[in-house]
Amino acid sequence: MPIRHAYAVWEGDLPTGRGQIKLESGAFEGNYSFSSRFEDGPGTNPEELIGAAHAGCFSMALANGLAQAGFVPKRIQTHAKVNLAKAGAGYRIITIDLTTEAQVPGIEQSKFLELAEDAKKNCPVSQLLTGAEVRLQARLVE
Repeated sequence: MPIRHAYAVWEGDLPTGRGQIKLESGAFEGNYSFSSRFEDGPGTNPEELIGAAHAGCFSMALANGLAQAGFVPKRIQTHAKVNLAKAGAGYRIITIDLTTEAQVPGIEQSKFLELAEDAKKNCPVSQLLTGAEVRLQARLVE
């Protein structure tokens, strides 16, 4: 399996500094700052990138689980909401809410929910993030 690389540079102190995050593949490069992380300033932040990674990983795991069970999904769309909160003198990610909608011909709702829960539990990013509560809302759509 390949090893993936990402890079971050930070210049200055926390409140007034700034940084840049970059993926080795070149698929993404973005600026980040105190205001983009802890307020609503422009730029990206680590939590947003974790959310994108989690949504992508979960969607792939669900597609695989569905296919292994004999159901080929037409489309899976997942939104990840990463909740960063003040914790003592610092911050921590306390919850991640995954909301997914999938078009899967021929599957029963109960089987879909079972496979979605399995994907939530077993996708590699979910396993990595076991310190945060990962909650799932899954909906089968036509």
